[in-house]
Amino acid sequence: YIWIHGTEPEPLMRSKTRIVKDGKEPEIWGFDGSSTNQAPGSNSDCVLRPVYTVPDPIRGGDNVLVLCEVELTDFTPHPTNTRAKARLVAEKYADQAPHFGIEQEYTFFQNGRPLGWP
Repeated sequence: YIWIHGTEPEPLMRSKTRIVKDGKEPEIWGFDGSSTNQAPGSNSDCVLRPVYTVPDPIRGGDNVLVLCEVELTDFTPHPTNTRAKARLVAEKYADQAPHFGIEQEYTFFQNGRPLGWP
């Protein structure tokens, strides 16, 4: 199970391992959110909701990586769960095709100065 935790300003990935019987889908699982900056120690339960599985490239075989969203115990998205917000937007605009643009800028130098400058 892999998820994004609550460290600011740069969240990191967290994980924990679970053995799931062959043919069974990964289920919802809990974790202690106080160790991931996602809950206070006095109320630390958080929920991992599996959203996608991929073959594990390191262990191989039938092993999988389970990508998860973090939820509160009432099964609403945790405040650090930005994927839930992105999913809602993607669903709202599913009838439209996204467009992406990439811009690269180059500066040419001559004799240690930008070309054309004194």
